Amino acid sequence: MKVGILKETSLNERRVAAVPETISKMTKTGTEVLVESGAGENSFIDDKEFESTGARITLDAKTLLSEAEIILKVNRPSIEEINGMKEGTVFIGFLTPFSSADIIKKLAERKITSFAMEMVPRITRAQRMDALSTMSTVAGYKAALIAANACGRFFPMLTTAVGTVPPAKVIVIGVGVAGLQAIATAKRLGAVVTAFDTRPAAGEQAKSLGADFVAMDVAHDQAEDAGGYAKEQSADFYKQEQELIRKYSRDSDIIITTALIPGKQAPLLITEEMVKEMRPGSVVMDLAAELGGNCALSEAGKEVIKHGVTILGVLNLPSTLPVHASLLYAKNILAFLNLILPDGKSLKLDLNDEIIKGSMITHNGEITHPAFKK
Repeated sequence: MKVGILKETSLNERRVAAVPETISKMTKTGTEVLVESGAGENSFIDDKEFESTGARITLDAKTLLSEAEIILKVNRPSIEEINGMKEGTVFIGFLTPFSSADIIKKLAERKITSFAMEMVPRITRAQRMDALSTMSTVAGYKAALIAANACGRFFPMLTTAVGTVPPAKVIVIGVGVAGLQAIATAKRLGAVVTAFDTRPAAGEQAKSLGADFVAMDVAHDQAEDAGGYAKEQSADFYKQEQELIRKYSRDSDIIITTALIPGKQAPLLITEEMVKEMRPGSVVMDLAAELGGNCALSEAGKEVIKHGVTILGVLNLPSTLPVHASLLYAKNILAFLNLILPDGKSLKLDLNDEIIKGSMITHNGEITHPAFKK
């Protein structure tokens, strides 16, 4: 079985889908690994390192696509890349299927079996494959660092010869994986952290990291779905949520928002009026900017200064830490590959397996995932 690792072509993408450590494990099982030349250069991995683990370097994507039976990538493939794949090829990577109808249709048309890493179900058996959580960990960590750098104040309390500087007040909205890492990083930097989430279960996790927790009065089955993700709520609910956040946002130095609803626009939680009330020099770090933003003033990929407040809509934070982000993602990919290629040589697709069924988007010329058939 030939496995190919493509060079990422998306703007500002610095990650790679496999690293020497994971390729070494593939080749030891008899898998032939092809790597497009330069695939690891933005993650500080040169071609010689890949070759030292048994991989074969191909000069271009066209050559790799014509040979490989399984394609590994970080981001979704381009139409050109899909057209270069052989019929029956398996593709594994982040597909962003909720916003990639043309890509999904083309994969089905070309009879490519595709797996979306963000659709891997959150079950115990799939923890090692949960790339969405892995990348959220990276994003939450880096979000706190970028926010601290943009803020006009110290994070920790400092005692100086001219007096004591109080610690920064940080609000983290959305206590998922990214939110928890943002809390932990802000606490390490010395900030006073308040966490907010609609899911009552998130409270214990936030408190375990030293944050205060604020929750809406909402029943557990109303706040989250079976997979543990936050559920979309009514407009009235979000208005109540805004008013509750407003009590704390006035005095905050930094707000980090991570609230997302799978397949939906991000809920609006920080209005312009709330930004106006914040102290000059404060920061809003909006991790949901790509999907509309949790803050009304966020602009995807931009830094905006309004009413004396800096609003950051930074995109693809995991790519800003390419060494560890690539290593972690490559381990997620390897775990998934071991599921469908257990002996390293022959493909095994159990369509009744919960992980395979949950992450498969296209197969045998059809869109198989029920969420995307329409």
